[in-house]
Amino acid sequence: MIYLDNAATSYRKPEEVGKAVADAIAHMGNSGRGAYGAALDASRMIFQTRRMLAELFQTGDPSRVAFTANSTESLNIAIQGLFNPGDHVITTMMEHNSVLRPLYLMETRGMELTILPADQDGNIRYEDVSKAVRKNTRGLVCTHASNLTGNMNDLEALGRICRQNGILFVVDASQTAGVFDIDMEKMGIDALCFTGHKSLLGPQGTGGICVREEVSIRPLLVGGTGVHSYSTTQPEDMPEALEAGTLNSHGIAGLHAALEYLQKAGIENIRSRELMLMKQFYEGVKGIPGVRVYGDFSGEKLFSRAPVVALNIRDYDSGEVADELAAEYGIYTRAGAHCAPLMHQALGTAEQGAVRFSMSHYNTEEEIQQAVCAVRELSL
Repeated sequence: MIYLDNAATSYRKPEEVGKAVADAIAHMGNSGRGAYGAALDASRMIFQTRRMLAELFQTGDPSRVAFTANSTESLNIAIQGLFNPGDHVITTMMEHNSVLRPLYLMETRGMELTILPADQDGNIRYEDVSKAVRKNTRGLVCTHASNLTGNMNDLEALGRICRQNGILFVVDASQTAGVFDIDMEKMGIDALCFTGHKSLLGPQGTGGICVREEVSIRPLLVGGTGVHSYSTTQPEDMPEALEAGTLNSHGIAGLHAALEYLQKAGIENIRSRELMLMKQFYEGVKGIPGVRVYGDFSGEKLFSRAPVVALNIRDYDSGEVADELAAEYGIYTRAGAHCAPLMHQALGTAEQGAVRFSMSHYNTEEEIQQAVCAVRELSL
């Protein structure tokens, strides 16, 4: 098997991750629900993981990191907890449905929404953000990198625009957390939403939201937290304000081990290898007759993008191509709409979809070359 669907989930995890999850299941108690050893051990591990994430994203106070099940939950917390009827919010055609659907939901409740266009290469124009700002504009919600094209946004530039206009900046870091540097302070990010199971190399069912200290988010869920049990309202202090119910401590233990692995391996080293593999594949397929590659690979953007290459072969249905790659070559990719309907509209692939190849540092040069050869054969 050649696994090239890492933008969906990283399939190969560090060995330490599985061991940490198994050990947690065997020995860990419930954090905040007891003063005995197993419960306290869980609390210590969870706090250590918060601290590592706060350092990774330059959040500052670890208590400003709240755990969730995934980016989708984090984005729902941010979007439904920050914006109100009458507010105006800006987003882009680059977005995943994890951003779009909560925004559409809020639109039905009276929030106003502007969606910035993307060009045929899948890029937005930053000047469009400033032009879209109104008197009632409350925030900008956008992705760091497209899960379809791999195109990246300059968060520092967008954050500067948000600060200049006094609006909130909410970022979907699903495709970049763990492989690209993110500095919330430097980039002016108010709420950073991430998942643990992609480039952070943790288990599925883990994720989180980092919230700037001056920002208060209305909780999506309320319930037990282990503190202030006699209060009729959710605690206001972070992280309990956004963490109702028992946390996925077993999964967080795996995420903790994954973060330790990333520190040892070096995010820069991982990023360099993944981009090298992506470039090898792109260079191998871009000139094949009948193959069309989507996204912006021009100049320096070849090395400032998520390690993703989306393509189509002639007018073949993308699902059929992906099935053929799996059945005949043992190459696993993702085809179809990728939960990014507006991006497909911008690219002109709404009907055909696209076949997405997404690399991990665990992939080899030989696997990438086999994938190139498979695409070449299927294009004949």
